[in-house]
Amino acid sequence: MPGFKTHISVSTLLGIGCGAAGYACRLPLSTCLVAGGLCSLAGALPDLDSDSGTPVRELTAFLAALVPALMIPRFEQLGFNREQFVLATAIVYFTVRFGFGDLLKGCTVHRGMWHSLPAAAIAGLAAFLLVSGADLSVRLFKAGAVVLGFLSHLVLDELASVQVRRGRIRIKRSLGTALKLWTSRSVRANVSTYAKLVALIVLVIGDPYLMRHWSAPRPEVHDLSHRWSKQAEATRPRTVNPAAGSPARR
Repeated sequence: MPGFKTHISVSTLLGIGCGAAGYACRLPLSTCLVAGGLCSLAGALPDLDSDSGTPVRELTAFLAALVPALMIPRFEQLGFNREQFVLATAIVYFTVRFGFGDLLKGCTVHRGMWHSLPAAAIAGLAAFLLVSGADLSVRLFKAGAVVLGFLSHLVLDELASVQVRRGRIRIKRSLGTALKLWTSRSVRANVSTYAKLVALIVLVIGDPYLMRHWSAPRPEVHDLSHRWSKQAEATRPRTVNPAAGSPARR
């Protein structure tokens, strides 16, 4: 199986390409750099269910520092003062640093449902909620970068299950255990994963920024309809009413 360094290297290359593509589309440089970094980090996220302590320890330490930074706009939206801001940041840090990794390791098995397509969607939705902001395209770009990095890990795991030696193809038993929609090991794991997925979808739909974006009027559509009505009014034929001595509409 590809090691930790291989996954990080591939996802980092994808992150560089993702950031370059965003910059070519005239997104802010800082946004492109953050999206590239998120893609790089997401390439190692599936290894949070690893039995080895190194990936879990390194990832949780990095996430503990990254998640509070990404939640700064959320704290500002809630109107936190300086003391509340510091307290919330500390709570998020210690929760991720000392609780998230142990919790995930305790309720998952290696190459279980955390190595799956629904898990990639969960990671993308969680990133969408974390990187809050008024610009929907920027949030989608960053969340998409997380999904891209996550999927790179799954694809590499599947490719490693197919080996070619001396012109012969050897298929490992691990084929199909990464890019999957469900697992045959545990019905409980399937239900838990899809329950988390549905819950995150509900949270995303109810996001204040997203609701504001959907409910906002589209000025270009309103202006276009108003312009058409004025043109129709100007081109409508008129006739003269002999009794009133003034133009009348036909």
